[in-house]
Amino acid sequence: MAPHHPEFLLEKLNFSKQLIAVYDAPASTPFYNIVTLKPTGHVCLFTHYKNWMNGKTLKLTDENFGCGGCGKWLFSKPGRDRQSYIEFLADDEGLKANHELMGQWFDNSRSYRTKHDSIFVGPYNPTFMEYIKTVTFFVNPDQLSTLIIGAHYFASPSDPKPVSAPFGSGCMELLPLFDPGDHPQAIIGTTDVAMRKYIPADVLAFTVNMPMYENLCSLDETSFLNKPFLEGLKKSRGGKIEKAEKRNIFLQSI
Repeated sequence: MAPHHPEFLLEKLNFSKQLIAVYDAPASTPFYNIVTLKPTGHVCLFTHYKNWMNGKTLKLTDENFGCGGCGKWLFSKPGRDRQSYIEFLADDEGLKANHELMGQWFDNSRSYRTKHDSIFVGPYNPTFMEYIKTVTFFVNPDQLSTLIIGAHYFASPSDPKPVSAPFGSGCMELLPLFDPGDHPQAIIGTTDVAMRKYIPADVLAFTVNMPMYENLCSLDETSFLNKPFLEGLKKSRGGKIEKAEKRNIFLQSI
């Protein structure tokens, strides 16, 4: 798979954070600056948000995945039986009105099945393009609006809906909630209240599969990115829709 080139898109978004990819890759893949979760205890993978922004890559395996939800949804390795999941999610966390609804959701949700022995979550690196499953933009509301328009840019009314905001855990929104198939898809994520404490209050995730990423990278000077509405929005925000915290490391590398 040839590398894509998002430079024009990122420039128009004033994007200063890391682009974060989910990789299904062999454990020996030589990512730069690998970190792991603590081997014991219930640890959410989003505790490494700051590490991702600092250029580090989190390594997960079916033996070290942090929390039971991540084990279930990213590695198809349930840590408890069906009824226990339903009672925990419906009663302890209060996420559905009753056990029946929780059970229906649980039975209709897919777990991801890895092709290799590890999942890596970290900065987008085109060197390992063959292993990338999804790409995530961590964005503010203005950037989210822009990306939603971009996701619809090539879509016709008869196509599958290009953007959704499905119910699920934060880690599910990174990968297993995507529909099977190769049609362009985007998920508005980090809507799981349990994990939001690990990321800035004004940030949401916009996660895309690779066909959608290709579409976004294809937006050019003839698109809305180069038209008056976006420029007007930037002007109202003082010239940019995101104030750079630091220069995007991805842009430094290309």
